[in-house]
Amino acid sequence: MPSIEKLVVRDVIALDEGATCNEAARLMEQKHIGSVGVKRAGKLVGIVTERDLVYRIMADGAPGTKTLGEIMRAEIPTVSPNATERDCAHLMRTHFTRHLLVKQAGEVAGVISMLDVVNLMLEDNRWLIEQLSTYIRGGRGG
Repeated sequence: MPSIEKLVVRDVIALDEGATCNEAARLMEQKHIGSVGVKRAGKLVGIVTERDLVYRIMADGAPGTKTLGEIMRAEIPTVSPNATERDCAHLMRTHFTRHLLVKQAGEVAGVISMLDVVNLMLEDNRWLIEQLSTYIRGGRGG
């Protein structure tokens, strides 16, 4: 089973923890992304997702001027680049999240999304189907 390493987004689009939720929403819209990284002292320390903005700002009637540091989820699970798509899918399902932070050597190294995980699963299944088809045909074409 392949690891997620090749799919980890290491160049995460991020804002400082003092940036506002309005700024994050505008950036997500401009870049067509579902999350932005949150930086503290130049290091990536977390993410804020579209769901965070909906659940923690819009649903509560909170102002969009709240900072990312105020709404960033501290409990978002992390995985290593060696994690499998199944590891990620399990964490996403149990923690109700579509994004995971990827940690390497104790530091946040990137992020992986549910879409990345689904694409990896599809790629893996495509390979398996091709192998089974070849086996069933006995190595004969068609």
